Amino acid sequence: MASRDKDEPGVSRRSFLQTVGAGGVAAGVLGPASAGAQDARAAGPGAVPVQLNINGRVHRLELEPRVTLLDALRTRLEMTGAKRVCDRGSCGACTVLVDGRTAYSCSMLAIEAQGKQIRTVESLTQGTVLHPVQQAFCDRDGLMCGFCTPGFVVSAAALLERTPKPTAAEARAALDGNICRCGTYVRVLEAALNTGGRRG
Repeated sequence: MASRDKDEPGVSRRSFLQTVGAGGVAAGVLGPASAGAQDARAAGPGAVPVQLNINGRVHRLELEPRVTLLDALRTRLEMTGAKRVCDRGSCGACTVLVDGRTAYSCSMLAIEAQGKQIRTVESLTQGTVLHPVQQAFCDRDGLMCGFCTPGFVVSAAALLERTPKPTAAEARAALDGNICRCGTYVRVLEAALNTGGRRG
């Protein structure tokens, strides 16, 4: 194979490999520092004042803007009724009421909930007296492991507040956003339908 003349245009294999090798070394040396800088930038702002109206009481907290309503409830206010199960807004175990409508608290930022009326499953019990929905869940064996139960109870209570005597179809639609991994759907539906009466 003929050798390349020194003045011939183009890149030799040797110079190409030397360039690639030097680039790899530079990337290896600079990479971690660059990644660290990116991580530092991605950490986000610090805690800011957040005011939440939960179960009729105003709570003033200092939270990072990325904190979810579920984390604020469970870790900062020790309201552990809403459960963390899927943590991606698909199982309904963390359901709360926000301005009277059901919402997944794992998918809502606490800072977004400011100025809204938030109700958790804890608000349903009056002292030692269970809410009619909670009592119906006990009477109808509408719970097994219990992880999904608070979410179902909140969803059923919301249904009965707006539709005191729901049909089976209305109850199924209202509970459609909640999942029971133990499969107690029949009993859950019975509990919802037998709390305030039913029609159809």
